[in-house]
Amino acid sequence: MEFSHTPVLFRETIENLNIKPDGIYVDGTLGGGGHSSGICEKLGPEGMLIGIDRDEDALAAAGRRLEPFECRKKLVHSNYTEVKRVLEELGVEKIDGAVLDLGVSSFQLDEQSRGFSYMHSAPLDMRMDRTSSFSAYDVVNDYSREDLTRIIREYGEEKWASRISSFIDRERKKAPIETTGQLVDIIKEAVPASARRNGHHPAKKTFQAIRIEVNDELGGLKSAVDSFIDVLAPGGRLCIITFHSLEDRIVKQKFQKAENPCTCPPGLPCVCGKVPVIRRISKKPVTASPAELASNPRARSAKLRIAEKI
Repeated sequence: MEFSHTPVLFRETIENLNIKPDGIYVDGTLGGGGHSSGICEKLGPEGMLIGIDRDEDALAAAGRRLEPFECRKKLVHSNYTEVKRVLEELGVEKIDGAVLDLGVSSFQLDEQSRGFSYMHSAPLDMRMDRTSSFSAYDVVNDYSREDLTRIIREYGEEKWASRISSFIDRERKKAPIETTGQLVDIIKEAVPASARRNGHHPAKKTFQAIRIEVNDELGGLKSAVDSFIDVLAPGGRLCIITFHSLEDRIVKQKFQKAENPCTCPPGLPCVCGKVPVIRRISKKPVTASPAELASNPRARSAKLRIAEKI
C-alpha cells in the first residue's frame, strides 16, 4: 500500500514557519512528506530539511516524494523526542524552524494490518515504530484491570472506562484477545446502548487511549516541546499540530511557561531572573478552514499553535 497522508493545516503551517531559502528545518513527524514537501518548495540548494519518523514505511515514501527538490535532505529513523541527539549526530547546532504533526497518520489508519483502526479487524498492533516489541496486544492482555481503566479514562477521556476494562478483563480470562475486531465487539457490549447513539463510534476513545499508551505519545511530547524550543535559533518558529485536548493542553501550557517563566508573586517586581524564551504568535490555536474541513474531515479536531524563539 502506498503511503499517503493529506497534511492538515498545510498552508497555515508553511506560512507560519517563515521559511528562509538557506535555513535548516525539522519535520519531526515526517509521515508521507506532506508538510516537508511544502518546506522543500521554499528552500534553495543551501537549505536543509531534516525529516524524523518512527515509521520506516513513512521514511521510504517521503524519500520518494521529496526526491525532486533541490535542497539538502536528511531523513532519520528516530522519534522526534530524540531531536537533540539527531541534530548532534548530523553536526547541526541550531535550526530555523520545526513542525510536529502529532497523532496517527491517514496511512497508518487506512492500512488495516497496522491495527490502528476500529473499522477493520486486524492484529492488535498500533505500533508507530514496528521495530518496537511492545504493542496493543500487550496493553489489552497484560495490563491490570486498574491500569486499563486509568489509561482509557485519562488518555481516551472515556466515561465508561471502568466498565470497558471490566469487560476486557472478563473476556481475556477465557482466551487472549488477538484482534481489533474482538476488542471492538467487547467495547460495544460494554458501552450502554443509550451512550452508543451520540454519533461517535463506541471504540474511538478506547482505541485512542491504547494507541497513546503503546507509543508513549504524551510523555514524549512534554519533553519534546522543551527540546525543540532549545534548538531553535533566534527568530525560529515551532509549529505544533494536535488532534485532541490532551495534546493541545500540553503544548499550550509549555508555550505559556516558556513565554512567561517568572515564578515571582503577581504584582511584585521580578527577582527570579527567569526571562521569556519564546513569544506565542497567537494566543488561540489556528483551526481548519471550512474549505479544508469539506475536503478533509480528519482536520476537524486539528489545532495549530506557533511559537517564535526570542
